[in-house]
Amino acid sequence: MFNIEWDDLLNKNNINIIDIRDKNKYIVSHVFNSINIDFFELKNNPYKYLNKDDIYYIYCDNGYKSKRIVSYLNSLGFNTVNINGGFYNYLFR
Repeated sequence: MFNIEWDDLLNKNNINIIDIRDKNKYIVSHVFNSINIDFFELKNNPYKYLNKDDIYYIYCDNGYKSKRIVSYLNSLGFNTVNINGGFYNYLFR
């Protein structure tokens, strides 16, 4: 499974960051340039949102759900990377 730290990720340009938290949490605060796709929506409809040619960096609150969904999406052939520690690590880095 692929993992990355926030400090390593934020130095990259033109990246796809997906916030899988619920919409209300996303509205309150989120990572700049991230898009919000709820965990269950992404899990149930990955082909609607992702293509296999791009890399997607995924975060949740603390990294647990994003780790699970990255494993699942990669098993389908997508290129996804878990952001260690999730949004909490982003806030307190």
